[in-house]
Amino acid sequence: MNRLDDNKKLEQLKFNLREKQTPYFEDSELQALLDNNGGDVNKASYEGLIIKAETTGLSVSGLTTQDSSSYFKMLASRYVSTNSGVLT
Repeated sequence: MNRLDDNKKLEQLKFNLREKQTPYFEDSELQALLDNNGGDVNKASYEGLIIKAETTGLSVSGLTTQDSSSYFKMLASRYVSTNSGVLT
């Protein structure tokens, strides 16, 4: 795979994870998400959004931010693969 494809995948992953609006991952961590998911941007997006959903809400010096885990879970649902098989 060439470097341009890798960069496009990384940029798409950043977009899917809303990294511009809510930064969380370093580029090396995003690349690891892609590598761990065989370069599949959708699978990496799902995993990254689930991780973001685990660590939302913040309380510092009396300032509390809203828990946004449901937002990231909703985004993650766009990237989860569903089973379409029939159990017998």
